[in-house]
Amino acid sequence: MNHTLLTTEQKRTWKDEGYVILKGVLSSREITDLIAVVDQMYDEYLQQPDVKQNAALDRRNVMEENDIFVKLIDHPVTFPIVLELMTPYVLLGMSEVTVRPPDLEGRGILHTDGGQAMRQIRVTDSSLPLQIKIHYFLTDLHSKDSGNFTVVPGSHKRPFPESGFEEGPYLADAVQLCVNAGDAAIFPHALWHGFVANKSADARKTLIYCYVQQFLRAFDYQAASAELLARCTARQRRLIGDIGEWRPGSYFYSPPDQVQIVAGTEEIGSDE
Repeated sequence: MNHTLLTTEQKRTWKDEGYVILKGVLSSREITDLIAVVDQMYDEYLQQPDVKQNAALDRRNVMEENDIFVKLIDHPVTFPIVLELMTPYVLLGMSEVTVRPPDLEGRGILHTDGGQAMRQIRVTDSSLPLQIKIHYFLTDLHSKDSGNFTVVPGSHKRPFPESGFEEGPYLADAVQLCVNAGDAAIFPHALWHGFVANKSADARKTLIYCYVQQFLRAFDYQAASAELLARCTARQRRLIGDIGEWRPGSYFYSPPDQVQIVAGTEEIGSDE
């Protein structure tokens, strides 16, 4: 595994600003292959009779649909960073594809993750994150107002108002991220984030993978399917909830081999 970890400056940015932009984590081949699959998913979505043309796509639990999404569960560039920030006691809680086509009338959104209760939890500097997301960008976003992923730097340290903001993602201190295809942003649940309206001529295509502490529930599945588990490595199975027969159903205490399976230095293959 390529253990690409955060630099000292990135760690400072994570602590102070609440997010880090990772440059070039996806190769050009990965981008091409992922876009081909995402485009096919989007075309099939638009062919449904109740879907309007140029509708946005927000598809969850995509690791069930295609092996190309399974590979990102423990991507060799980004997963070591997940381990560095969260330790090996983690669960993959969400895999998501988003396509945001041009929408001149859109307003975008600004929010925090985790629902009503988790919205009120902001961990200290010395605490492990409850949740982090990796937002992979499949298309270039070189200009603002192109459906850009938008963050409010430092907001992970203060409460998000229950009523939200009338300005939404257009707050004065909000930052629209301008990135290249293949870049990724990593951020915790408490950071104020969202997206602005896409007033460009091109669709914005992204992937989002969410990791939570193992004692939390997954966001977009109750249990991984047997078919998906059969396609995964031992580590990937552990990351999507397969803890074997050890205390079945308990996610408060991890199995004894958790560190060996999830953070082992040798490549882990499927069980035979």
